[in-house]
Amino acid sequence: MSTPADTRKPGSGKGREAGSPNHEKYQRLIDAAKESPPIATAVAHPCDPTTLAGALDAAKLGLIRPILVGPTAKIEAAAAQLGRDIADYELVDAPHSHAAAAAAVQLVARGQAEALMKGSLHTDELLGAVVKRDTGLRTARRISHGYVLDVPTYKDALIISDAAVNIAPTLEDKIDIVQNAIDLAHALRFAEVRVAILSAVETVNAKIPSTVEAAALCKMADRGQITGGILDGPLALDNAISLESAAIKKITSPVAGRANVLIVPNLESGNMLAKSLDILANADSAGIVMGAKVPIILTSRADSVMGRLASCAVAVLLAQVRRRDVAKAIV
Repeated sequence: MSTPADTRKPGSGKGREAGSPNHEKYQRLIDAAKESPPIATAVAHPCDPTTLAGALDAAKLGLIRPILVGPTAKIEAAAAQLGRDIADYELVDAPHSHAAAAAAVQLVARGQAEALMKGSLHTDELLGAVVKRDTGLRTARRISHGYVLDVPTYKDALIISDAAVNIAPTLEDKIDIVQNAIDLAHALRFAEVRVAILSAVETVNAKIPSTVEAAALCKMADRGQITGGILDGPLALDNAISLESAAIKKITSPVAGRANVLIVPNLESGNMLAKSLDILANADSAGIVMGAKVPIILTSRADSVMGRLASCAVAVLLAQVRRRDVAKAIV
């Protein structure tokens, strides 16, 4: 699945263009998401051309129906810079970014939107509104972030969690992080969910707490405390994704060398891993926050067009699962 050298910029991380055959993993996600009608999505503070374009492109593709929340004049100015007509989209005026985050969350709380999308505001501002006890979108689960990466040199789409929300998660936090990632993999229609709990080594070492936590998480899965996936760990990155490395280390496991979910020890290691794949391996990354009442689309101004569309597609697939779960609960 490597890309011909003349179409790539070495080290750029963004050498692949939308529509390239190398986007086949993301294209499958988008095609699956387009099987259902677009979901109403509250877009918080889309006040620069890049973030507004992401919402409008996803709407044009039939993935979302954006509700644009923020200072109307700034949103209209961003649309003018893009040369895009937003007359057909609902606008909810809010004077500044904090107010936009609160108003977008309330649209979801009132059932007027099935997803939340970050615009040109800080992630902390948006998630601060999400986790408010009285007015937010909390559930029993801890909120966590999942990167969904399309790595040209790897057979499967990769989920990496958590590399954006939980800075130094405890073992208790990691139970929810793992379960959220497994549920995300099922929503993305992974045929089998193979979860590698990463550390620096593949043996349990009391001096490296992440190895002990990895072993505990695997035993929890054995006892049904974590469900829906096959877990193994601790695993170093090489023997989690390389069959050759796993064979050299004599690791026999359905996960080693074949992982499609990578659970990192902490935010720093996860962020470095995701960004190194992005920059050095020309991966595209979609981002989603799980564990709230609805999926939360987190995009960056550095994301490719395909990455932004894939983030919206992931939210649609998660919303489909949520609808089914609600329908079952009613019945």
